[in-house]
Amino acid sequence: MKLYYSPGACSLSPHIVAIETGAPVELVRVDLGTGQTESGQDYRKINPDGYVPALVLADGDVLTEGPAIVQYLADQAAEKGLAPPPGSRERYHLMQWLNFISTELHKTYAALFDPRVQPDCKALFTERLTQRFAHVAAVLETQPYLMGERFTVADAYLFTVSSWAPYVGFDLSPWPALTAYQGRVAARPAVQQALAEEGLLK
Repeated sequence: MKLYYSPGACSLSPHIVAIETGAPVELVRVDLGTGQTESGQDYRKINPDGYVPALVLADGDVLTEGPAIVQYLADQAAEKGLAPPPGSRERYHLMQWLNFISTELHKTYAALFDPRVQPDCKALFTERLTQRFAHVAAVLETQPYLMGERFTVADAYLFTVSSWAPYVGFDLSPWPALTAYQGRVAARPAVQQALAEEGLLK
């Protein structure tokens, strides 16, 4: 399999999950500015939408969208327990978290990264992000991970998007449970390996 990624982007989430599962994944770096892979290939021939991640399977099939990719990877190594069994009530709770992170956190950040967005509009998105992170922090005050006692693919995704906060000037310090969670997830060997492979460790 090939995982197309850009350092620190949302593709970090499936990168972490691939390492957690031990999946044999070849990393292919994408320059999102030029739309070219590190070998000079036009990335839109892999993913017409032009953004990462994309996972090319052994038979040539292509999966896009991080929440779908992390569930696929988890299901290939079900014994690792990174996702509840398909069809279980817990699996729907996992999908609930993945959708929440995708739509309420990930997409809200987009406006904060965009230099074309005016300051008053950014203030509205910052307020929304504050409300959403407050909800997440309240959950993490009662349990170590989003799904309870066990790390899942949802945590790989939340860790990734929460790590963007310093780049947009968003302060996570009001939520000690959230910052403690970041440290807990960052300490996992798979996370450290993914960060190192993407050149993100200082």
